[in-house]
Amino acid sequence: TISFMSKFGKKGVLIVNLGTPDNPSRGAVYRYLKQFLLDERVIDIPWLQRNLLVRGIIAPFRSGSSSKLYKMLWTPEGSPLKVYGEKLEKDLQPLLGDEYEVVLAMRYQKPSIEAGLNRLLENNVSEIVILPLFPHYASASTGSVHQEVMRLLSKELVIPKVTFINSFYDNEAMIDVFIENAQQF
Repeated sequence: TISFMSKFGKKGVLIVNLGTPDNPSRGAVYRYLKQFLLDERVIDIPWLQRNLLVRGIIAPFRSGSSSKLYKMLWTPEGSPLKVYGEKLEKDLQPLLGDEYEVVLAMRYQKPSIEAGLNRLLENNVSEIVILPLFPHYASASTGSVHQEVMRLLSKELVIPKVTFINSFYDNEAMIDVFIENAQQF
């Protein structure tokens, strides 16, 4: 008999965090800040004003000081956000099992949402669950992830079923983990 998985494919889970520079250098931080802050959902002002503000003031002046802070946070393995995201991807996969494929993406920089979606689509997933790693909904974070996913998927000829997780602040298991972590301190 043909198994359900072989007939319909795996389910994809795209876990998405905000993003991180590729490295803590001023140039990489500048590119990250520019991509992040030019998002209309992050700075909600008209396009021309946003571009002048970000490209002319914020990114050039903040990239140096932010680079120093990133250098303090950087680990030998790389950006903590990316390192822990990769660990989450690796640890979540066996918990969900073989019928799922878990992929990490960042809204800004790498690994990109586009690369993550492409990986899932190339593996012919039958469904994609988009899980932004932000407990509550905000337009500048979760909304931006949803918009980017829809922009990218709108270019595809065949789009699998897509489910967006809007928020999970009230999930009892997540609340228990927060309580456990807080009790340590």
